[in-house]
Amino acid sequence: MSALRPQVLFPLFAKVTTLPGIGPRLVKLVERVAGENVVNLLWHLPSGVLDRRFSPKVGDAPAGKIATLVVEVLAHSPPPPRSKIPYRVLCGDETGNISLVFFRGNQDYLEAQLPVGEKRVISGKIELFDGRRQMSHPDHMAPLSKIDEVKRVEPVYPLTEGLAPKILDKAIRAALAKVPELPEWQDEAYLKRQGWQPWREALRTAHAPTGDEDISALTPARARLAYDELLSNQLALALTRLKTRVRRGRSLVGDGHLRAKVQAALRYALTGAQSRALAEIFADMTNETRMLRLLQGDVGSGKTIVALMAMLAAVEAGAQATLMAPTEILAQQHFETLRPLCAAAGVRVEVLTGRSKGAARTALMEDIAAGRVQIVVGTHALFQKDVEFADLAFAVIDEQHRFGVHQRLELAGKGSGTDVLVMTATPIPRTLALTAYGDMDVSRLDEKPPGRMPIDTRLVSLERLAETVEGIQRALAKGAKVYWVCPLVEESELIDLAAAEERYAHLKAVMGQDVALIHGKMKPAEKDAAMDSFSGNDGAKVLVATTVIEVGVDVPDATVMVIEHAERFGLAQLHQLRGRIGRGGKSGTCLLMYAPPLTQTAKARLETMRSTEDGFVIAEEDLRLRGSGEVLGTRQSGMPEFRLADLAVHGELLAAARDDAKLVIARDANLETPRGQALRTLLYLFEQDDAVRTLRSG
Repeated sequence: MSALRPQVLFPLFAKVTTLPGIGPRLVKLVERVAGENVVNLLWHLPSGVLDRRFSPKVGDAPAGKIATLVVEVLAHSPPPPRSKIPYRVLCGDETGNISLVFFRGNQDYLEAQLPVGEKRVISGKIELFDGRRQMSHPDHMAPLSKIDEVKRVEPVYPLTEGLAPKILDKAIRAALAKVPELPEWQDEAYLKRQGWQPWREALRTAHAPTGDEDISALTPARARLAYDELLSNQLALALTRLKTRVRRGRSLVGDGHLRAKVQAALRYALTGAQSRALAEIFADMTNETRMLRLLQGDVGSGKTIVALMAMLAAVEAGAQATLMAPTEILAQQHFETLRPLCAAAGVRVEVLTGRSKGAARTALMEDIAAGRVQIVVGTHALFQKDVEFADLAFAVIDEQHRFGVHQRLELAGKGSGTDVLVMTATPIPRTLALTAYGDMDVSRLDEKPPGRMPIDTRLVSLERLAETVEGIQRALAKGAKVYWVCPLVEESELIDLAAAEERYAHLKAVMGQDVALIHGKMKPAEKDAAMDSFSGNDGAKVLVATTVIEVGVDVPDATVMVIEHAERFGLAQLHQLRGRIGRGGKSGTCLLMYAPPLTQTAKARLETMRSTEDGFVIAEEDLRLRGSGEVLGTRQSGMPEFRLADLAVHGELLAAARDDAKLVIARDANLETPRGQALRTLLYLFEQDDAVRTLRSG
């Protein structure tokens, strides 16, 4: 628990085991479905309703409907020992009788719950069996005093196997009872204009739907809660940005001589988009404040060259630069791309990854610390304490969504006043970019460099697998190279791996030594051998892979991409994979293999891939089809994961939250006014503790 969290929030950050009915057996299930603290249950909103208000007499209760009945318990009929006959309890009122049916019912328990001669409230689905009314395993059996608790519109919550609805419902009601009165953190005029309730009332309303229309994300109660969550996100980003801006940077002005040498070594001129992005970056670098800029570019839009030119500007100014990538494969790839260009400029570039070991690593570390290496490409290994720079002034972070904000700050902390450029090849919808990168300025590369050819994308049923393999053999005979990406089976690398190995064995049986395999469980040396074989002239012609090849792999001769079970992949991922081909001035073919029948969403997703190669169009469509929770696989990335806000429908609220956060920072950057103090509580409520810490650390 955060030591500085306001005391009023302590009950909400207690463990769920403090709630009634959540013991050691159930706690894992509740944590899986919602989270480990009481507050997580508050964010677990209903996904449907069950109306239990219909309360007829027994004789009038229609079959197939959920009804709540007041009955007298008449008789128990336990089954004979070791019999498969169900346990029955006969109940009734003045209009007729009904049997309550229990399979494997416990006699002691049922006799205690339903004592003969007493009245009980029962609720469940009415059935007819042999012309007689019955109710199997009633959802509720309660004394008359609890009729109001049963006879209501009951919220239906998302569940996990083994967790009974009644248990979760009871726990959430207990969590709601712990909700304190909190000072209002929203702007009063805005609240009034929107017609929103205070926070606590909105929360209770959201958990007490009276019909299906109350489940919509656009209801006033849910919109209010979504706005609270979005405001906490935007305010946290604004505070991070403010802290970055307040820290003094340094002016980096190069004379351009190294950049001119690299430009001369390139076979092509920079695109207009690359030149624009560089102008923005150079303007930031010459400024005294620290740069924090996002370079967003579609697959193959030429981000690496932009990053190199920016790093060279820092080297021209007498400092060092670094480029950090999320995987060893990608770091190595960047190094191979930069090495000949840096050689042309007379600049020393080296690569540092987890596999850099022994005397060679020690010597490299000494050269970096002494400033003899001007540009260092690396992975997470760059964070290690013993990695010291003589003068790190510029840091590039590739595929930022695979790193957290802390890692970004940690890398910048290796230098003094370090400028940071963040790159992503995953086109991000505008709303999602605001929530993940709202603390940054943005440059977009929206043109493809010369030499990028169009890709012919086709949908192929898996039923035509044999034909597809024959087509691949014909393509190989003409000199093509082929990626064959295996399906994402589930969140299990082992099962994905089994699928890849099975396909590898099948293709090898047909094509012989022309096939190589690469996956995440391989040792680095094995991965290198597979990649070298595939990228070389005399090695493998087909590379069977799991999604380990998604980011950054560059084999210009590869012109065919087969994606098996394409319907299991997200649009962003399919787009990334397709971007691996058509890179060497040759047109490419991408085969999206699917298992029929397709769902409506899967069909729309694959049709989008077939109709456009524009990553930004694809990203917006991905958001529309899947909602913000799934785009980019937020669970595995540094993207924020929202519980109450859905960016596919709350885009306008996000824009309002961004404006509000800017206004707050302009008027009360230290959050010291009464509203500022309330906003501190909001930040803690949504676990933005780091943002509050930035206030204290200046």
